[in-house]
Amino acid sequence: MDHSADAQRTDLMTITRFVLNQQSNHPESRGDFSILLSHIVLGCKFLCSAVNKAGLAKLIGLAGETNVQGEEQKKLDVLSNDVFIKALVSSGRTCILVSEEDEEATFVEASKRGKYCVVFDPLDGSSNIDCGVSIGTIFGIYLIKEDHEPTIEDVLQPGKNMLAAGYCMYGSSCTLVLSTGSGVNGFTLDPSLGEFILTHPDIKIPKKGKIYSVNEGNAKNWDDPTTKYVENCKYPRDGSSPKSLRYIGSMVADVHRTLLYGGIFLYPADKKSPNGKLRVLYEVFPMSFLMEQAGGQAFTGNQRALDLVPKKLHERSPIFLGSYEDVEEIKALYAAEE
Repeated sequence: MDHSADAQRTDLMTITRFVLNQQSNHPESRGDFSILLSHIVLGCKFLCSAVNKAGLAKLIGLAGETNVQGEEQKKLDVLSNDVFIKALVSSGRTCILVSEEDEEATFVEASKRGKYCVVFDPLDGSSNIDCGVSIGTIFGIYLIKEDHEPTIEDVLQPGKNMLAAGYCMYGSSCTLVLSTGSGVNGFTLDPSLGEFILTHPDIKIPKKGKIYSVNEGNAKNWDDPTTKYVENCKYPRDGSSPKSLRYIGSMVADVHRTLLYGGIFLYPADKKSPNGKLRVLYEVFPMSFLMEQAGGQAFTGNQRALDLVPKKLHERSPIFLGSYEDVEEIKALYAAEE
């Protein structure tokens, strides 16, 4: 590798340049959305750094508080939530923030208010921090009308109304995957430059995959369509090869692999969790938005995931998302059940 030549590369497609290029396609734009994204990117860089040195900085371990979901909070969870709220408020472009860690929505004071609502899980998969497994941040962005005082109803919209969604995965590399409604692009953080560089342009999920991703420890509580689907993955009746099981237990990592390699990610409802486990606003919606933008599908067992209309901030839903044909199979099984 020619490091001297590499050092001269300033023609890289950074995420800032990419977003500004997209902004130029909208002559009416004032740059508010670009500014908001730059603050989200800053939050992701900060967290990448914190995650990388978590063990050294004693950020691993419990903070002694319990979040709204009844989960004990890690020190890194508390930090990541603070980081994102400060980054989003200081952008001056947000009005309502909904975090997995906070029971109530945060309403931004009038002097710093903008026209965007951001829903986010600041550190998804945090139970995996201590063992070094990939974790990440998930976010979704809504635009609201500025003709009224912001209310909770401004956030309780179907996922199809989202303006943009993405996640940042902190693993062997730091990868930010983003869609603003016209395809999906992946950026990798170059630590030497401190910049996210476009490494996965126009991601398209394969039509059909060879991997299924599910927590089989819950199998005894599944409904019939899920049980039949997983059975078909292991023992295909059409003579095809069985699918491989891959399950990390960190949604960002599992969905990232599904997006790149194809296949299906399942978190179905079961007898213990009849409404599913994953939260609609900041887990199901952003990941479903990305999947559809990449040519895949997302299904709840009853309907298209992005058509759901949440009634409360931390509502949960079952989810099946991934390659188009794989999700078609599970849809057919649910249709047959009805």
